[in-house]
Amino acid sequence: MAQQWTSVIENEIQARNAEISSINHQIHSNPELAYEEFKAHEAFVTILTSLGFKVTPHAFGLETSFSAEFGSGGRLVVFNAEYDALPGIGHACGHNLIASASFASFLGVAAALKASGLPGRVRLLGTPAEEGGGGKLKLIAAGAYKGASAALMVHPGPGHNLPSHIRGVSFVRMLANVKFRVHFTGKESHAAIAPWDGVNALDAVCLSYNAISMLRQQIRPYDRIHGIFRSAGDRPNVTPGNCCVEYYIRSQTRAQAEALWQRVLKCFEGAALATGCQMHTEPLNSYADVRPSASLCKAYVEAMPEGTVSYDEPKDILAGSTDMGDVCYECPGFHGVFGIGTEEGSPNHTKGFTRAAATEDAFARAVECGKGMALVGWRVLTDDVFADEMQKEWEADMKLAAQGK
Repeated sequence: MAQQWTSVIENEIQARNAEISSINHQIHSNPELAYEEFKAHEAFVTILTSLGFKVTPHAFGLETSFSAEFGSGGRLVVFNAEYDALPGIGHACGHNLIASASFASFLGVAAALKASGLPGRVRLLGTPAEEGGGGKLKLIAAGAYKGASAALMVHPGPGHNLPSHIRGVSFVRMLANVKFRVHFTGKESHAAIAPWDGVNALDAVCLSYNAISMLRQQIRPYDRIHGIFRSAGDRPNVTPGNCCVEYYIRSQTRAQAEALWQRVLKCFEGAALATGCQMHTEPLNSYADVRPSASLCKAYVEAMPEGTVSYDEPKDILAGSTDMGDVCYECPGFHGVFGIGTEEGSPNHTKGFTRAAATEDAFARAVECGKGMALVGWRVLTDDVFADEMQKEWEADMKLAAQGK
């Protein structure tokens, strides 16, 4: 990459530090839940408009999504900006930092496109409701990633789990997650006067729970099955007639998670049969596995300060699932992780992580990652050989995904 354009990107991000910091502070100080991120949406639309960008508010049919784009012709690179928070604990997953890093990347690439006059487009996409709401699934359905050559974002993680000389991990796999609610319908009765008249839906819940607990002995080490009772009756002297559970079934790939769900489903069907209950399932927004582009990940390691980013170790730096996985099935994707100053016992989704995500050090690390992502995005737009190899690699990986590999 010509040093000239590297300097343009880095200088623009440095020059816009105040604007990026403002977004970071506004989002963290005003935590908003999935699809309720009105203040974050307004903050982004206002500041992007003031910087002269063409902004589409309420983009792709989502009230709290936005889209800002610069450039023409050539390939399209998308940077995802997340900004939803968690109930009760605010930005315990650091989405303010995700938004800041992507904002920085967008500004840097846009400046290079403007200065060079080269073909290419860069888009900053507001992606609401990652925390269980499946915002990117709706954006995918609405065509937000159609024609994209790559989609990039970076996620904060617990820095105390990284070696002292490493600040991030580039190639991070995450599990697919199939989500369902299961409803059992029995028959109410007075539990003391006429228990024989009842059909106990709570019995079906408990039987299925125990069956799933036994099933866990026969699943792979990376599989995960966990659930809760959504409703389990109202009074002890009324045989529960309607009960509901909610389960997440995770595995390495979308195909494997769906296959595991079929095994879990038999536990529910068996419990319904054994107790005489009726049952039906309610699908929720399931997430595909994150399948990062090796080309993008290697380029990111090269773009960051030497020796600060590991390619794929530790592999468990950020477990769980995300709707970014589904984006990886649409185009080559990048979902790297950077560590912030957490203490032992304060990983993501804890109050300690919320505090760590508010620090100036965490913001500085996010901006540093934003610079690295911008350099990778610029390479996608301007390096034809790199972009072609990346696309072929992704197409081959999608064939493997179709086989459940």
